[in-house]
Amino acid sequence: MNSTTLELALKKQRLQIASESLRTDFGRYAAGLTPVFSGADVVVEGARWVRRNPQILVAAGIALVVARPKRAWRWARRAFVGWQMWRKLSDFLEPRLQA
Repeated sequence: MNSTTLELALKKQRLQIASESLRTDFGRYAAGLTPVFSGADVVVEGARWVRRNPQILVAAGIALVVARPKRAWRWARRAFVGWQMWRKLSDFLEPRLQA
């Protein structure tokens, strides 16, 4: 084995050791973020559940319209405005994020 190959192998080994140390430190420091990630997981699972069971969401919406029509219209208007804002914001940000 020539000296260049040996030097590269030693450098690779040192980088691997340093990388392992950094991964350990990151894991230790990121432990405080566990509740945030757990909350995000709950939200994602909730969204998946809604996608699998849309009929329950529709039934709840109909019950709301029957029980409180004024409140249902208010929430529907808010949802529509929010949806429009989301579309405009995504149309605005999408080209900028791709660049």
